[in-house]
Amino acid sequence: MRLQLSPELEAFREEMRTFFTTQVPQEIRDTVAAHRHVTKEQYIATQRVLNAAGLAVPHWPVEWGGRDWTPLQRHIWREEMQLASVPEPLAFNTSMIGPVIATFGNQEQKERFLPATANLDIWWCQGFSEPDAGSDLASLRTTAVRDGDDWVVNGQKTWTTLGQHADWIFCLVRTDPTAEKKQRGISLLVFPMDSPGVTLRPIELLDGSFEVNEVFFEDVRVPAENLIGEENRGWDYAKFLLGNERVGIARIGSTKRMLAQAKQHAREITVDGRPLLDDPRMAARIAEIENDLVALELTALRVVANSADGKPHPASSVLKLRGSELQQAATELLVDIAGPLSVASFAEKGSDVPEWARVATPHFLNYRKVSIYGGSNEVQRTIIAGSILGL
Repeated sequence: MRLQLSPELEAFREEMRTFFTTQVPQEIRDTVAAHRHVTKEQYIATQRVLNAAGLAVPHWPVEWGGRDWTPLQRHIWREEMQLASVPEPLAFNTSMIGPVIATFGNQEQKERFLPATANLDIWWCQGFSEPDAGSDLASLRTTAVRDGDDWVVNGQKTWTTLGQHADWIFCLVRTDPTAEKKQRGISLLVFPMDSPGVTLRPIELLDGSFEVNEVFFEDVRVPAENLIGEENRGWDYAKFLLGNERVGIARIGSTKRMLAQAKQHAREITVDGRPLLDDPRMAARIAEIENDLVALELTALRVVANSADGKPHPASSVLKLRGSELQQAATELLVDIAGPLSVASFAEKGSDVPEWARVATPHFLNYRKVSIYGGSNEVQRTIIAGSILGL
């Protein structure tokens, strides 16, 4: 099955494809395609190329760099970017805090933060999860107490992705511990990561990388004007932010690219004298993932088309749930195609083992995270049951 686009949208797709494959440096795209580590400098360089062309934040209000595109155009933009192995605009900036400030921030905050956020002049990180408040985020314990013109922040955040690169953090804090419902006493503060009292400690992951961190706050003074929106309304902003995050988290284009790579590798590997791709069980497995991906893409189009006033649709939880499952299925497929070669995960670069096979297992291990971040899949099932199925 293939979506049939109008001639205008086909031209738009070709415009996006041409830009992504000619204007973003090939070296950066090769890094993404090979599942190698993307450096901070590569992220920044890519986002500034996109922003200069008006392609970094098309979903933002037009006055702050957005484009007046249809939901389908935004879908095509994202898919072609992923298919071209272009690092996507930093989600913490463009899909999380940016839309929150654009929607709930005051004019001074918009002018101060939005242009720098779109151009990655400010690298943001997310201060949400805590050791005892992950999926149950409303149980967070980090506090902010008003002291004159400042808030004084104390507590700890964890799993802070790419916090080692960040200039600023957007942080959920408890400002009213006496609120009847724990969700009602939370506010959203933003402040520099080099503020006195902020300490960052890296966490080594399963694949040996250092992608996430713990962040500790000890009497961190945050100016009162750095409160986003209203005091004790932070939970509303967090739900808005996470809904936006889940819309893009399905990463359909990236999974399509991984499947294309898997099919190519399966053509090149022979088992009992014939290509692995000709094995009926392997062919059926690939076809099953491809069919599931088509269904997910159609669901994604329905979700974005039915998002009122740019607000996330409850079905974004379906995208997060199924998208993460298919991403994991694709990484597992690559490991199985590599077979014994996949155990050479940490072989030297001079090894005879192809690079794609060497990185297959670390990539598989790293992608265990996608069913956890953005709200674990168990939590997404609960949201789907209550908000969509009415159970």
